[in-house]
Amino acid sequence: MTTLTAAEVSELREEAGTLRRMVIEMTYRAGSGHCGGSLSCAEILAVLYGRVLRHRPAKPGWPERDRFILSKGHAAPMLYAVLARQGYFPATWLDTLRALGSPLQGHPDMRKAPGVEMSTGSLGMGISNGIGMAWAARLRGERRRTVALVGDGELNEGQNWEAAMLAAKLGLSRLLVIVDHNRVQLDGPTDEVMPLGDLAAKFRAFGWQADSCDGHDPAALYPALVKQSAGPPRVLIAHTVKGKGVAFMEGDHRWHGAPLTEADYRRAIAELEVAR
Repeated sequence: MTTLTAAEVSELREEAGTLRRMVIEMTYRAGSGHCGGSLSCAEILAVLYGRVLRHRPAKPGWPERDRFILSKGHAAPMLYAVLARQGYFPATWLDTLRALGSPLQGHPDMRKAPGVEMSTGSLGMGISNGIGMAWAARLRGERRRTVALVGDGELNEGQNWEAAMLAAKLGLSRLLVIVDHNRVQLDGPTDEVMPLGDLAAKFRAFGWQADSCDGHDPAALYPALVKQSAGPPRVLIAHTVKGKGVAFMEGDHRWHGAPLTEADYRRAIAELEVAR
């Protein structure tokens, strides 16, 4: 099946809303964390973990699982929320975000948090590591997929484009890169900091298959995520909004990593509850 029923779309939209509330709750309790980039990828992770990836929360090391890399590691709160919802660890762990000794650090650590495939934080490395995972799968004759979620501001890093050349050379058809194209990074709009131009055309020039969709619409995301490539690696450019779901955060680079005051927290939760 390459389409979702109306009931499934509604369920995934509600799940994305739940994940956003969890992110606001845990970052407020922690007094730090990255809200903007977490909120922009809620539907992407909800669809991936709910409908696309082959994974077994009870057996995080299952050899046949698909691999997911959160290259934009600052969006760890959203990944933690998804992993908790899927049953990789108790939801009570979320109360310890960024606390001393917590397995849920400010950026994901594969040695501490079940379900995390790669320790990330330093940007620009997810595609390169994804190549290693996808190539290893091919050498072993395994059919698993490798999926990496990168930020658009992260594409300022030259390593991404070196990796893009290699992935195309190797013909890694089971590698999927998703760009969370929310058009805002730490210092401001991406078009002002470092214009990205036509991302689809860029990736195609590097030998990739490139598609795009509304990154907040599960009905559009699902077929784009399950689509298989017959040859080259694929990139999916998901058009999103930084801080999606909380009006005063949307499109504002100041909410890349700013802490929430009590007033901010109450306002954000109220908005998300109304949307629910």
